[in-house]
Amino acid sequence: MQHEKEQSSLFAADKKLTFIILCLLSILLLFVKKSFIENETAAFEFLQDRPEGAILQMISALQFFSIPFIYLWKFTVIGFVLWVGCFMFGFRITFSQCWSVVMAAEFVFLIPEVLKIGWFLFFQTDPTLPEIRAFYPFSLMNFFDYTDVSKRYAYPLRAISVFEIFYILIMVNGVHFYAKREKKAAWWIVSTSYILIFILWLIFYVIVYK
Repeated sequence: MQHEKEQSSLFAADKKLTFIILCLLSILLLFVKKSFIENETAAFEFLQDRPEGAILQMISALQFFSIPFIYLWKFTVIGFVLWVGCFMFGFRITFSQCWSVVMAAEFVFLIPEVLKIGWFLFFQTDPTLPEIRAFYPFSLMNFFDYTDVSKRYAYPLRAISVFEIFYILIMVNGVHFYAKREKKAAWWIVSTSYILIFILWLIFYVIVYK
């Protein structure tokens, strides 16, 4: 029974299939957001017949093609950070397993995209492009007026959210899944590797942003 449970876990699922599903879902959500929300804004319609509109269309197309490469880079970097944390604590978890944990945790970030689409489709139905880009459900940004927030702090305020907490929880469970040791140790690993790097990255971003 335990073996069957492990085999059915998302952490142990086929990597290629899971990666393809994640990419397809991300592309679908991006398509819906752009087609039914961003492309319907007054600013986009104004630029549509201008040279700037062609540039926007090109950037939009590149966003779709870049999704798999962004994921590959993100999973590799964060997976390595997590693997180093496991190694420092003497956990016998491979880099491939850490990569799988990070990929599985990434699914949680599809939820705010769905909520964002729902919000602008059914509630705030006439948004501006800045409003769309500033909105991130259940993040610290919701406690501020985005027009008064310096661009230096906009990304950190969006990044710190309820979904980031869920992301960390899934990561902890993933380490616990593969290590088969008490969860307290998994928390120490994630805290001293991913969470520490995440906080340092946000501080670095604020310092160097121009």
